[in-house]
Amino acid sequence: MSFVQRRDAALPPWIPAIVAMFSAQFCSALSIGLIDVIGPAGTAWLRLCMGALIFLALARPPLKKVRRRDVAPLLGLGAASGGMIVFYMAAIDRIPLGTAVAIEFLGPLIVAAVRSHNLRMIVWPLLALGGVVLLTEPWAGQVDLLGVGFAVLAGASWASYILLTQQVGDRFTGLSGLSMTVPIAAVVTSVVGVPQAIGHLSWGIAAAAFGLALLAPVLLFALEMYAIRRMTATAFGTLMALEPAFGLLLGLAVLHQVPSWLQVTGIVLVVLAAAGAQRGGTRTPPAVVEAKDPAVTPAG
Repeated sequence: MSFVQRRDAALPPWIPAIVAMFSAQFCSALSIGLIDVIGPAGTAWLRLCMGALIFLALARPPLKKVRRRDVAPLLGLGAASGGMIVFYMAAIDRIPLGTAVAIEFLGPLIVAAVRSHNLRMIVWPLLALGGVVLLTEPWAGQVDLLGVGFAVLAGASWASYILLTQQVGDRFTGLSGLSMTVPIAAVVTSVVGVPQAIGHLSWGIAAAAFGLALLAPVLLFALEMYAIRRMTATAFGTLMALEPAFGLLLGLAVLHQVPSWLQVTGIVLVVLAAAGAQRGGTRTPPAVVEAKDPAVTPAG
């Protein structure tokens, strides 16, 4: 076994997944100021453009290795990545970040429940769902239906993103897949992003978007690609239940927002669900075969 293989085997996949969640929530909190200037779609589009430039600088897109069967997953993952960020930015522009995360999490929860081949594993998504309800306390205030709708669409995009990232990650290692899908996401989101951002762009806005892009999509997508290739969809989907807890804990540490006893109980439930889902949740990614499949005709 090579040094790289030993190093990969020694790093549990839940570690990069947790770092990715922190990166996503920190980036979302910092994006609020940019949303006020260029809108939610403009913010998502500009972040993805900067992320695409970074990925293209780090890795050359392996276009010669793309096969016909790869085209649909690559396009789908690009569209899902773009939709996930655009809809989520639109949601947090109207409803609290923690609430948006909790609603968006329904996407991974559905993935976890549907893809589970063990009926007993369904208990973990259900436990996590109960924790998410306690965390968000939806009965405590008025509901912005449009904001909720955006969060639901973000959750659907997130569910597609999880499944397609696993599929693309099995075909293209490292950053090669992201060097193709993130530019696709930038192009897809330009339809709604450019009209919002045009007329408000400046060097300062571009610099802010570049810094945010380092957190998400660059760090976020790279770490999630690593984790998803090495975890079952059920384990990864349920582990994402920790994301609302991250928002609550960061609110306590940074914004001094003290959680209620119900929210503390919710944190405990999602942590237990995430830990339970990890049992048997490690997935061995198949060997990458894009250079060893002469029977398949390249796209183009």
